Amino acid sequence: MKPVIAITIGDFNGIGPEIALKAAVHPSVRKICSPLLVGPLNVFEHAAKQFKLNIKLQKAVFPVPRNTITYVHDVGDGIWADVHYGETSKAAGKTAGVAIERAVDVCVRGQAKAMVTAPVSKEALRLAGYDFPGQTEMIALLSRSQRVAMMLVSDVMRIGLATIHVPIASVVQHLTKEKIVEKATIIHETLQKQYRVKKPTIAVLGLNPHAGENGCIGEEERTLILPAIEDLRTSNIAVEGPFAADAFFGQKAYKHYDAVLAMYHDQGLIPLKMSSFETGVNFSAGLKIIRTSPDHGTAFDIAGKGKANISSMLEAVKLAVKFTQAQS
Repeated sequence: MKPVIAITIGDFNGIGPEIALKAAVHPSVRKICSPLLVGPLNVFEHAAKQFKLNIKLQKAVFPVPRNTITYVHDVGDGIWADVHYGETSKAAGKTAGVAIERAVDVCVRGQAKAMVTAPVSKEALRLAGYDFPGQTEMIALLSRSQRVAMMLVSDVMRIGLATIHVPIASVVQHLTKEKIVEKATIIHETLQKQYRVKKPTIAVLGLNPHAGENGCIGEEERTLILPAIEDLRTSNIAVEGPFAADAFFGQKAYKHYDAVLAMYHDQGLIPLKMSSFETGVNFSAGLKIIRTSPDHGTAFDIAGKGKANISSMLEAVKLAVKFTQAQS
């Protein structure tokens, strides 16, 4: 039986509704799952009409029937949804936030096997009262997951992050030996469980240029990263490093490892997006539920124009389905 996959609307002033709808009716998606759109039914109807999509939408009942109708878990009651493409608004943030809450809920209840989140505006979420650095942290709290590691994956490489949505100036304060050990352990478990890699190998990047060059350009490699690597090896987790990030990616050394642990957001995500921008997928490893998302943002500049590329969204749905199968 095809699994039900919840797909959130994202920010309705961005490309969220467009890519969610187009993914839900795409043949490659319908073949492997029953998509459940999560967001205001009237906004999805408006978007379907605007983008001239031949799609029959209907308010969802549970359990979700498996047929050609696309069901919507309607979160529109009491939510003002005034669409202004390309603008940041409290209304869009509120809708995006409630959609995330409902999608997590149906996954926790077992009414959906996984959730795929369309892009949101962090600024809009904050205007609506959601004080989270990003969707990853919000979903972790809502699903009561004690551990989570943000991973960006593609056919080229798999990147995990030691720190996520923090300013560069604050990375060192957020980076600890314990956090590096925790994130590497989650990545190791994910490679074994979801990717079926029996003996994963993980490359750990340094924080500073030249991986600190023996303390000449920073001490974090010696005081934080190397001790973490030693602890991980004691736990029989195969890790190597710390590697100088520029040479590591420049020499394509990632090909020799099952995953890479980067110390901060852009260190890992820039090379991944340069190699796989249209097919990369964000996966929240370690959660009690399965959550994926495309590797791009709200794209306010092209919102409402029908130009959004859905490749990453399709890959996010496919990966979510793959991971549900790994659990069964």
